[in-house]
Amino acid sequence: MGWQRKVLSATSGVAFINGRSRQWWRAANVVSDRGFAGIAPPELPPFHYEPKPYKGPLADEVLEKRKTFLGPSLFHFYQKPINIVEGKMQYLFDENGRRYLDAIAGIVTVSCGHCHPDILDAIIEQSKLLQHATTVYLHHAIADFAEALASKMPGNLKVVYFVNSGTEANELATLMARLYTGNLGMIALRNSYHGGSSGAIGLTALGTWKYPIPQGEIHHVINPNPYRGVYGSDGKRYAEDVKDHIDHGTCGQVAGFIAETIQGAGGAVELAPGYLKSVYDIVRQSGGVCIADEVQTGFGRTGSHYWGFETQGVIPDIVTMAKGIGNGLPLGAVVTTPEIASALAQKIQFNTFGGNPVCSAGGLAVLKVLDKEKRQEHCAVVGSHLISRLKDLQQKHDIIGDVRGRGLMVGVELVSDRTEKTPAKAETAEIFESLRELGVLVGKGGLHGNVLRVKPPMCFTKDDADFLVDALDYSVSKY
Repeated sequence: MGWQRKVLSATSGVAFINGRSRQWWRAANVVSDRGFAGIAPPELPPFHYEPKPYKGPLADEVLEKRKTFLGPSLFHFYQKPINIVEGKMQYLFDENGRRYLDAIAGIVTVSCGHCHPDILDAIIEQSKLLQHATTVYLHHAIADFAEALASKMPGNLKVVYFVNSGTEANELATLMARLYTGNLGMIALRNSYHGGSSGAIGLTALGTWKYPIPQGEIHHVINPNPYRGVYGSDGKRYAEDVKDHIDHGTCGQVAGFIAETIQGAGGAVELAPGYLKSVYDIVRQSGGVCIADEVQTGFGRTGSHYWGFETQGVIPDIVTMAKGIGNGLPLGAVVTTPEIASALAQKIQFNTFGGNPVCSAGGLAVLKVLDKEKRQEHCAVVGSHLISRLKDLQQKHDIIGDVRGRGLMVGVELVSDRTEKTPAKAETAEIFESLRELGVLVGKGGLHGNVLRVKPPMCFTKDDADFLVDALDYSVSKY
């Protein structure tokens, strides 16, 4: 299935905005060696921004340093990795000034856009005054941020703990559940990802991320995957499996249940309709609390709702979040009820960097930008357009087995046989490389790496969506 593309030329354009020249780079004109001669590849939408000249080390030197000084467990995208040196809103630039459409947002982390001016201003102004002071002293930034975040939560979810990542958030949520309930057993879904620490790896149920270490008192139940699951879209039948597992695989009492509403690393799998409502009832009847992992789905990315769990009509007992909360800052949070939070008061609970002044100022700016620019509404409109176009493409290409997701959290699962749903792992790798050549950076997910993850910054436009779909169409046309 191997194939190569030849770069014929690269062009640039110049526009004059407010009397000043602005240059943008277009994707290289590319034709395939196998049947695409004469068909022009799609071009990036115009973007009136000129990246700064880059004078730093080039890709080969950076890669060699990584191999020498960083851990061998690190991996990189693409056969020839890209040296990304600058970002602006939904675009990234490499060492040569070439522009790419960022359709994975730093693994679903850049919510408002790369180097958003409002967020940069907040970070810089706070850094000039005070970079670090822990919670043993008073500072208004952490209190202001907590108040704003709590105002976004439903029900009695009003107590905020700040941490530095989604992994930390899920570790803390698990600790809360066990302390509050007095039970140990945690229930998570197969195909889930909840972090990379020794505890969070236990919650995770994707073999590619799991080391052979004890995972603790954790039970993984059937994943309610409408495309591949044994019960299709029947959320109630999947929920019955949770009840059966508690009855047979535990003492009958559990500490908690944790789930992503749309599984991220697992390939943008949205849980079957009605699943969480049934499961939450079952878990609470078994003495447990319900945890929503909103690390990727939160802050309006789904378009229809501010939080992913709202799509299932439930209110969790604990909510974890990270990634988009900081637009690239190392920031995470756990929000819970006063009753559950009180369980931590029996000992000292402390986080050196959690809610530091700079991250708190930046996080508050993120919330303000999302509101001011109406990004949830924007995700609904642009996401609907994107998904509609991808579904049309699915009708054209048999290799596209499933198109799923909400808003700007979308997955495209590629299969070599639609009936058997055979993962098209090798073909996905080739299409992944082809999209990069055309100027589109997406992610990959799923146990077999056969799902293209489309989760761009939330400033991603309809023109960007059209370019991405056209690039995918161009790339898969040989299959």
